[in-house]
Amino acid sequence: MTGWGRPAVVVTFAAAAILMVTMGARNTLGLFVSPINSATGLGVVTISFAMAVAQFTWGAVQPVAGALADRHGPRPILIGGLVLLAFGTALTPFMSSGVGLVFAMGLLSAMGAGAASFSVLLGAAAQRMPAEARGTASGVINAGGSFGQFVFAPVTQKLIQVFGWAGAMWGLAVMMLVALPLVGLVARGGPAPQKGGSRPWSAVREAMRDRSYLLLHAGFFTCGFHIAFLVTHLPGEVDLCGLPATVASWSLAIIGLANIAGSLLAGAAVSRYRSKYALALMYASRALLIAVYLAAPKTEATFYLFAFGLGLTWLSTVPPTATIVGKLFGIRYLATLFGLTLLSHQIGAFFGAYLGGLALERTGNYQWMWYADIALAAFAALVNLPIREARLEPARSAAPA
Repeated sequence: MTGWGRPAVVVTFAAAAILMVTMGARNTLGLFVSPINSATGLGVVTISFAMAVAQFTWGAVQPVAGALADRHGPRPILIGGLVLLAFGTALTPFMSSGVGLVFAMGLLSAMGAGAASFSVLLGAAAQRMPAEARGTASGVINAGGSFGQFVFAPVTQKLIQVFGWAGAMWGLAVMMLVALPLVGLVARGGPAPQKGGSRPWSAVREAMRDRSYLLLHAGFFTCGFHIAFLVTHLPGEVDLCGLPATVASWSLAIIGLANIAGSLLAGAAVSRYRSKYALALMYASRALLIAVYLAAPKTEATFYLFAFGLGLTWLSTVPPTATIVGKLFGIRYLATLFGLTLLSHQIGAFFGAYLGGLALERTGNYQWMWYADIALAAFAALVNLPIREARLEPARSAAPA
């Protein structure tokens, strides 16, 4: 980070800390499926549907929050997001029906998490640092979300065991509010908020006519499908294999820990290599890894090794995807345009979370979901290759991180 300057470093690590809270809490929701089902009797499909709605809502909020941040600055968006996330999380235990669960968890919490997530945080950071630092910064911010998953997964499991799922939800809500003081550090400096006009949506119209942008969306859709399936249903897979619930929580934690390294490597890679090739390699590796998992004996060691391998690319797709969006259209409306890309990711996530619940109900296992994961990951690897992305100049590839 030599040459960044203190403001860029402060913004990067503050954004990473906020993402640690919002993504850490969000990516451990699968641990609540069984406890909520036992307490309410709503059924796995109903709970999976609520979590699928949350996946979609989180993505749908991204372009809107990004556009508002591009126009008015990130401060009000981040504050509102964290408060809404905490409120929705605290409200969830009071919901005893499927409709109530969708409202609290699927809408309120997810809207808050989306407003205080990738599109606003990466957009704010990109506008507050030199071009050569953006790839590394996006990797550091992304690693913050992964570290949150590593921390929150075992903590959440312990809270559930000690205080029950309702007490765990209330504990998470308090943790979310602790991130509020960090907002001022992310919002300091940088471009002044834009007043008037509708230029973010003009940029969207232009982007939607770009073939490379649409191909990027197609690949990111599949990424969302298998990540949401795993976040929501990995605890169920562990249970089907006759292993204790702690295996699921530690597997999620290992995914987060491995993705810290993966995110940092991805952030460095996009400063040296074309991002589309990094994405193709990541998606292809997921297809291979899932195939190996299906053939392996289902032991604790298998789950931990699978989690580590998957974690290397878990959220590592974010830095190269955001980098391609920035290369195609510039950074002025990066929060808006990358937010729209995240929406396609979360449409895939909706299907990954919901269809996983249907597969379990109809077949008693997740076998067909694993096959779909392999096919979609292979598709994502191929669809990224035709993306229009200029070769990196030698000076840029040699620039210090």
